[in-house]
Amino acid sequence: MEGHHESAHYPEHNAKHDPEHIIDNHSEQHERQKDGEGKEPLPYALPLSIVMAAVIIAGAIMFTGRSNSGTPTKNVAAVDDALGNSQDFKSLEQNAPTLGSPDAPVVIVEFADFQCPFCGKFHQTTAKDIISTYVKTGKARLIYRDFAFLGEESNWAAQAARCAGDQGKYWQYHDYLYEHQKGENQGSFAKNYLKSFALELGLNAGNFNTCLDSEKHKQAVEDDTAMGRKFGVTGTPTTFVNGKLVQGAVPFETVKLTIEEALKGK
Repeated sequence: MEGHHESAHYPEHNAKHDPEHIIDNHSEQHERQKDGEGKEPLPYALPLSIVMAAVIIAGAIMFTGRSNSGTPTKNVAAVDDALGNSQDFKSLEQNAPTLGSPDAPVVIVEFADFQCPFCGKFHQTTAKDIISTYVKTGKARLIYRDFAFLGEESNWAAQAARCAGDQGKYWQYHDYLYEHQKGENQGSFAKNYLKSFALELGLNAGNFNTCLDSEKHKQAVEDDTAMGRKFGVTGTPTTFVNGKLVQGAVPFETVKLTIEEALKGK
């Protein structure tokens, strides 16, 4: 998936601006700031040297967060054991698109937005490795949940994927959406395009169009997003591995460590 442009999230422990501790995820705070909310007034009397230093540091952080290929160079998973112990994560496994054996010892739940560029990057890289290494071998089950917070087209895309799921092609449509991202709310996931995607995938156009136009799955998408907030999701992608939280479009090796711990019962 494409990395989250300037919306990289900086956790509190990153106060020294260590570029190795960037978490690539698209946050709700960033979206509010784009709309003018949550911005603090700028001081008027900062020395020029301080301002220039801040600009240089910020530029370095943004550049080193991704390589020339567009993938993160180094990321850190935020794993919160307390969440796994205190919340009923069984509810995350219910009534959602699933890949893998229901008897798999590890359950991986991903919250994502189809317009989120970092989710696109995660899909193209880390998620594919998770599926080939753990899901197809019966070691893990992957569950996808919508966190559609980037605008109207996010909601339409999530609904469209569920309409495809009604015809047994959820994951094909899911993949097609991530492979055809063209920016946030630029019209690429307008309903007419979503309907054309269904034709490309060989779906029954009449049934699909009726499903999408009637907003049959609107409530389900909104419920997923609300569930994500309940469990502390504030940006995408956010992944839970047997209840342990992993934030951002982290590389496969980072998630692998968490999955291997889960397989060992840690």
